[in-house]
Amino acid sequence: MKKISILILCAVLPALYASAQVRVVKSSDRKITIDLSGLRGSGDVSSQTFLQTLEKDLRLSGWLDPVRAGGEVRVNGAVSPSGSELKAGCQVVRLNDQSMLLSKNYNGQPREQAHRMADDIIEAVTGHKGFASMRIVLVGNRTGKKELYLCDSDGGNVRPLTGEGRIAIGPNWGPDGRSIVYTSYMRDFPDICRIDLERNRRETLANYGGLNTGAAISPDGKELALILSKDGNPELYIKNIRSGKLTRLTNSPRAAEASPDWSPDGSQLVYASDQGGTGRPQLYIISRDGGTPRRISSRGSENVAPDWGPNGLIVCSSRMGGQYVIAVIQPSNGQTFYLPLDGADYEDPSWAPDGRHIVAARTFQYQSSLYLLDTVSDRPVALLQGGGSWYSPACSP
Repeated sequence: MKKISILILCAVLPALYASAQVRVVKSSDRKITIDLSGLRGSGDVSSQTFLQTLEKDLRLSGWLDPVRAGGEVRVNGAVSPSGSELKAGCQVVRLNDQSMLLSKNYNGQPREQAHRMADDIIEAVTGHKGFASMRIVLVGNRTGKKELYLCDSDGGNVRPLTGEGRIAIGPNWGPDGRSIVYTSYMRDFPDICRIDLERNRRETLANYGGLNTGAAISPDGKELALILSKDGNPELYIKNIRSGKLTRLTNSPRAAEASPDWSPDGSQLVYASDQGGTGRPQLYIISRDGGTPRRISSRGSENVAPDWGPNGLIVCSSRMGGQYVIAVIQPSNGQTFYLPLDGADYEDPSWAPDGRHIVAARTFQYQSSLYLLDTVSDRPVALLQGGGSWYSPACSP
């Protein structure tokens, strides 16, 4: 990313964020230096894993610059094994006035506790929410079939979620972070299923005749937005999960709807549609009670895969000049900003819970990888590469 691109980004993006009440840094070069040399490990593998994970998390946050001496903030403490787990304690001190910003103990698995400590440090030092503890669900073809996988926020700890031996696509998180909905081809036809991660239980939520896809659970967890073709054309519906009642929101016989997502307050939905049957989908917003859709995308020959973030902004994949790039849209007025990227295709973006970062699939030379994108200053970072291709990431709340 060139210096001029960063300056343009930092000048334009705050205007989008202002109405969403999200703070951003004023300069791409200004990060708080944080000295980690006072956090001591015992030399064992679990302690080293903890310290390496913590340092990477703090660096990926975009707000902090980990150093080994001379920082503005210092972390003191100790990390040591405790049976099959690990215990750690930290004290975070601002050096110019010696004020204590954080003092806390942790106990558990090394990577999980490192993520927790990182988020606590980030919030204590900067006032911003971190994303280190989030999980990412995504599609991978490691086995030759498209299956769902989970990984940590840094791309580590990859583990399979489905093992159906059939196609599994389009994952989305429930608002509690304990369930995932997706489209399954287990029965050879696309059905919508939900996985309860705590109980390791799978259930079918929609298996109507025709297409069942695009599942997104409402912020209150009571309703499911989905695309159904049971009446002959792919249309947007809302299903009450408990009662099963269906409400149809669109009626566009010459168009196909796709990829619905809820506004943070659950009052509206954004979705993609090729209105008029043009084959060039754009983004529309509709009330959850129905009514006339309002188009919000005005640039790019196609705009698809919207994700309505906790910051009130919508991110999507936009086709510009023959490539898919990442666009951030203010839904109230359609103001759009494009992230300066590197010439590859970037698709299926998902907001991280910090409202600053985006996780997306980057495709180059027919291989797709998982990338972290910073809407403020930092360069794109590869989280997961190799072992097949990786698609359709979704960040946990």
